[in-house]
Amino acid sequence: MSDLRAHHTGITVDDLDRSVEFYGDVLGFDVLDRFTVSGDAFATAVGVDGATGRFAHLDADGSRVELVEYDPAGEDVPTDEVNHSGAKHLGFAVEDVDAFYESLPDGVETLSEPQTTESGSRICFLRDPESNLVEIIEA
Repeated sequence: MSDLRAHHTGITVDDLDRSVEFYGDVLGFDVLDRFTVSGDAFATAVGVDGATGRFAHLDADGSRVELVEYDPAGEDVPTDEVNHSGAKHLGFAVEDVDAFYESLPDGVETLSEPQTTESGSRICFLRDPESNLVEIIEA
């Protein structure tokens, strides 16, 4: 067996352009690449007949975030709550969670103001335009 190493964290979105704008403008990530993949091999690999994927890869300080918009789009899966089985979130560190929170543009949905947990971590959660959870932790 070959050695595995992390390559990216992928998120399926309904509107690629809107999501790229959020991750670029709000979180400051740079777009590394944008591309489209289709064809029988891709459709077979992802298990979706006739699938086409529009992709954007973004640099999150050395960690690659992959956003993908599928055609055809799948059914919405309820992932509103972080405690649902199968729920996901992205986690990113900042030096000052409070300053980050204060700098968020109007209209960015947050779950709460920054909180200090029992373990001493200072965190806040927000949602991207597709309602995916993003955790910001002070580190």
